[in-house]
Amino acid sequence: MLALLEAAGWPIWPLLATSVLGLALIVERLLSLRRSLVMPRDLTEQVRDMLRNQQDSPDALSQLERNSPLGRILAEVLRQRGLPRAEVRMAVEDVGRSVAHDLGRFVPAIGTIAAVAPLMGLFGTVVGMIDIFSAYAPGVSDPAQLAHGISVALYNTCFGILIAIPAMIAHRYLRSRVDGLLNAMEQTAGKLARHLAALESRA
Repeated sequence: MLALLEAAGWPIWPLLATSVLGLALIVERLLSLRRSLVMPRDLTEQVRDMLRNQQDSPDALSQLERNSPLGRILAEVLRQRGLPRAEVRMAVEDVGRSVAHDLGRFVPAIGTIAAVAPLMGLFGTVVGMIDIFSAYAPGVSDPAQLAHGISVALYNTCFGILIAIPAMIAHRYLRSRVDGLLNAMEQTAGKLARHLAALESRA
């Protein structure tokens, strides 16, 4: 491995650092976007039990808000109940935008790594080409320096592409994951709002 890094030259080190950063961000988002953390399975039923038992005190809503991203949205629905539907929607949408921002954290950075890694590899290729041309002169050439320039060019190109492909796949997957979770939370909040409207109509 060390011999490969030496053959790739100094331009491989920024690429290596980028790959470590990209891997750390991907793992962090995969762990943070688990459905069990974002949308606990029994949370909606717990909220309905809270309403049935009239336990929706400010402290209980604050605890619900701290429970999960879905809890933040459902707590806002409960806080705004009794207001006109348009005002409830606006308030919940404000919280939803904040939740969406938190869920999408670091996802654009992963997309940036996917876009920049091939350019960094291309930079290494240019450095290798410079070594190749500097090693060549009419009637005089250094085969070792020529081979080193070729190694730098090829290794950096390959490594840049190798970083970009999984980063792009992870970026697309995580964006889809965030969109799916937001859609599911929106539907859950809508069901709770309709449930509250039904309770108020019976009262």
